[in-house]
Amino acid sequence: MNLPKKRFPKLLPDATIKIHSWSWVAASVVLIVLQLLFPDRAWTALLIIIGGTWLAAFVWTFSLGRKLSIMREMRYGWAQVGDLLQERYTLYNDSLLPALWVEIQDRSTIPDYQSGRVMSINGREIMSWQTEGICTRRGLFTLGPTRLRTGDPFGLCSVEIIQPDSTALLILPPVLNLPKIEIAAGGFTGEGRLQQRKTLNETVSVETIREYAPGDPLRAVHWLTSARRNALFVRQFDQMPSADWWIFLDLQESVQAGSGSRSTLEHGIILAASLADRGIHQNRKVGLVMYGETPTWLPPRSSREQLMNMMRALAVAHPGEYPLTDLLRQARRSIRLGASLIVITPNASTPWLAALFELSETGITPSVLLLDPASFG
Repeated sequence: MNLPKKRFPKLLPDATIKIHSWSWVAASVVLIVLQLLFPDRAWTALLIIIGGTWLAAFVWTFSLGRKLSIMREMRYGWAQVGDLLQERYTLYNDSLLPALWVEIQDRSTIPDYQSGRVMSINGREIMSWQTEGICTRRGLFTLGPTRLRTGDPFGLCSVEIIQPDSTALLILPPVLNLPKIEIAAGGFTGEGRLQQRKTLNETVSVETIREYAPGDPLRAVHWLTSARRNALFVRQFDQMPSADWWIFLDLQESVQAGSGSRSTLEHGIILAASLADRGIHQNRKVGLVMYGETPTWLPPRSSREQLMNMMRALAVAHPGEYPLTDLLRQARRSIRLGASLIVITPNASTPWLAALFELSETGITPSVLLLDPASFG
């Protein structure tokens, strides 16, 4: 596509010229000395051929180094493991001279993604194309910088152009359609607590009025309606909103097993992400607590923004040294009565159970999802 000069962007890449054959320069100098000492048409002809060729190669390369540039564009700033990553490249040649070969090297940090290629471009031309790749690993990565390498047709000189622009790309963990996992409802657990639990699940908000049925408590009778209709009618109360979910993910490095995608760490993160997604879509308030390299404390909320905050935190989570026992004990003062506590851990030892029992005695209902470390090698 030939376009007028005003359409080319004002890009200032960092270009470095490299001379591959200094023998041509040395030969030109020798010919100049011979012409000065022993003037002859033969020296002049050789100087024009050798020196002129080298000078043309250098000017050609210098022009491309000043006028060749590339731009990369991506539609979104985040993706998810398994997503198709699409990127648009645009190569600009603002020089009158063509680049007969251009080597494009991608210096992105995204695992298993390389978009480099070798191509040619005419003078005063713009070329565009798309590249694709699959996101295979969660984390925070960069797209770019990009390295261009080109030179003259004779191979005497080359230029390396670094386009320093880079874009951050956050790859979120995958969300899976998990098999049915029963999360214990919030409230008190154990025998002798049923009456108290039932009281907690009712609110003072009246949803509707219906006819009396055997077993309905007398305190629910709506006497005005009963007198007007000459029959017993009771108030039907709204049920209490779903209990908050607190997801505790154990990131202690010493208890993890396996490596890469076949590790308890990655499976725990996927499980936490999938449960968070399920809870938010069920209109629950979901929170996330974990302590790897840095602590993460996200109190329960019910919104798409909360889900994205949890997914971002899980995307960059790395193991640390903080034990699950201390994490549970520190959370005791912050988790309110009636919440559901979901513990995800590969730790098959028992010390953290004491801290869990202490929480359950305060009216917090725990559910433990244990990743069997033996199955991860």
